[in-house]
Amino acid sequence: MAFLLAPHHHRTTSSMEFALENPLENFHDDLPWDSIPSLFLIESDHIPPPNYFHTLKESDYDISIRRVDVISLISQLSCNFDPALPYLAISYLDRYLANQGILQPKPWANRLLAMSCFSLAAKMLKTEFSATDVQAVLNQGDGGAIFEKQTIQRMEAIVLGALQWRTRSITPFSFIPFFIDSFGLKDLALIQVLKERASEIMLKSQREIRVLEFKPSIIAASALLSASHELFPFQYSSFLRVISDCSYVNMASMQQCYNAMQDIASEEYQSVFNDSNSSSDTPINVLDEHFLSFESEKKNSAPTTLMQEKDLKRR
Repeated sequence: MAFLLAPHHHRTTSSMEFALENPLENFHDDLPWDSIPSLFLIESDHIPPPNYFHTLKESDYDISIRRVDVISLISQLSCNFDPALPYLAISYLDRYLANQGILQPKPWANRLLAMSCFSLAAKMLKTEFSATDVQAVLNQGDGGAIFEKQTIQRMEAIVLGALQWRTRSITPFSFIPFFIDSFGLKDLALIQVLKERASEIMLKSQREIRVLEFKPSIIAASALLSASHELFPFQYSSFLRVISDCSYVNMASMQQCYNAMQDIASEEYQSVFNDSNSSSDTPINVLDEHFLSFESEKKNSAPTTLMQEKDLKRR
């Protein structure tokens, strides 16, 4: 039986529709939803503070519990849904942990936290899910548990309190349309493929703490560049130029985020390119070449031609 858990408190949602790509629509009276500067202005209010990243970095235990126990369970619960749902749930998790402290050394408690974050995200995105399927996932492994609806709702209330009831989150998904529009792509099929691959990269990277130190806009730009490098390598330089021209993007921060994503995805790349291990054109090396070349061009005011880029790739 499929069902949508109704919000147990009127502050969890409202009658207004919510979409991660349009989080400000009809919501902030003083910030028009179609004003891109508004997203960049307040995005830092929707991510954990910097000390959260450093606290996790100092504790291998917390990193392991966060990724192996809680995030893995959220991923299992969300495996049949759009990547936006687990991403929002994990963002709730990190904001909660930043406020409440370390995870509990109790499997059932972490499972309850994972279930509550997943449920809240599903409510915000108005996503239906099967109670039977969810319970089957919760029952797996040694930490299997059955939670009553009231227990989940009480945990949801605790999470909401830690979030200060700010559930209309600004995530990297909020910036994807802006950057893609800037690329000037016209083919809807290509746009969809680029969005889907960037979403996969963002979701995979979210598991690792290295990406936690970057703003949502930086994560979105980095994921799109990573996806475009895989899918449209000859257009990569033009996409990089567009993002570099965006006054809201710190290029040094974006390069760091991009490299972090490449490190996280290294195993995937190795499986795809296992027949070309001797080549030095790894994704990271190519990225560095593009950045160095691009920065040199900016200084010399000499644009790179497509033929020059092809020549570089033949070397």
